[in-house]
Amino acid sequence: MIAFLLAQTIAITGGTVYPVSGPKIENATVLIRDGRIAAVGTNVAVPAGATRIDASGKWVTPGLIDGAGQMGLREIGAVQGTNEYTQRGNDVAAGFNVLEGINPASTLIAVNRMEGVTTTLAVPGYLGVPPSNGLIWGQAALIDLNGATIETMRIKSPAAIVAGLSEAAKDASGGSRAAVAQRLRRVLNDAREYATRRADYRRRQIQDLSASAADLEALQPVLRGELPLIVLANRRSDIETALRIAREYKLRLILAGAAEGWMIPGELAAAGVPVLIEPMDNIPSFDALGIRYENAPLLAKGGVKVALMETTTENTRDLRQQAGNAVASGMTWDQALRAVTLTPAEIFGVADRYGSLDAGKVANVVVWSGDPFDFSTGVEHVFIRGKDIRLRSRQTELLERYKTLPPKY
Repeated sequence: MIAFLLAQTIAITGGTVYPVSGPKIENATVLIRDGRIAAVGTNVAVPAGATRIDASGKWVTPGLIDGAGQMGLREIGAVQGTNEYTQRGNDVAAGFNVLEGINPASTLIAVNRMEGVTTTLAVPGYLGVPPSNGLIWGQAALIDLNGATIETMRIKSPAAIVAGLSEAAKDASGGSRAAVAQRLRRVLNDAREYATRRADYRRRQIQDLSASAADLEALQPVLRGELPLIVLANRRSDIETALRIAREYKLRLILAGAAEGWMIPGELAAAGVPVLIEPMDNIPSFDALGIRYENAPLLAKGGVKVALMETTTENTRDLRQQAGNAVASGMTWDQALRAVTLTPAEIFGVADRYGSLDAGKVANVVVWSGDPFDFSTGVEHVFIRGKDIRLRSRQTELLERYKTLPPKY
């Protein structure tokens, strides 16, 4: 259950509201009460005593949701002491949950939410290029970017288990993609056997299994279809392997990366598999020779559910640039807005509370000076769970500190 820290009523009036769940509404009001959206429309009565925010000439959208990153888990990539997103020495780390490694005081949180990002999936490992090593990386947590404790930030944990079927996973499986797939199947088979023979396992009356009891236990919700499995796969053949394994084990698959997904949108759509994509990626590698800017729009056109992500945590603020580039490459503007709001909420199973401006939903709202995908647009207000967040960060504090230099001696 979400704990709301501030009980008050706020009315954002006169703006052009983009609910995402429906068409835009001109000269509309978004009424926020006790951390939830109470009403949205042109004839909303504003209660006496409500805090009014004039959004005339502004655009109002849901807060942006980043499909994957390491928010609160990584401060400086080159400084190992600031990194909390991996469990080293365990190639099958299904039981590793990143949640308690999240630092609510991370300086990156304020920097990125100032650009309209209010929610992110904090993942074990790194879904970008180069990807993390290992087969199963651990459990991801969906968090809001405000709160003094992980309890106040947490939305859903675990939100998914993350695994890899890319080039880097070969190192954990004998150096062959075929061995990676074989090992993943063995782990899933062993998790099934463990579920039916827990007592025998504790008495050491079955053969050694391919993972610890904690990791095999953590995979049970995945095998039951209760928890999705995010699989990093870029090459077309790797994507097809992921689809094959998902069919065999009846898994709720989410693809991350999917650089060559544009080659098989029909297969992905038919399987009902959503994808998490970085639209600004187009540099070929042996893991994705067919990568192209048009990946996201071609998948969306083919009926695939597409959400966008910015995997470089310090640049999560570039999520709206990712969306703008997707539009430039052929996605419609409405598709791009949905890909950073309602679609990721649907993919992670929280669309009943997040992702659109509808009565009853959590009041994660952003007021923009104009089109959020335009470079010149600024953020006027960011609300997270109904709280008007101060648009300050370590960067703005440093700017203010050194804007006026002391006189020379």
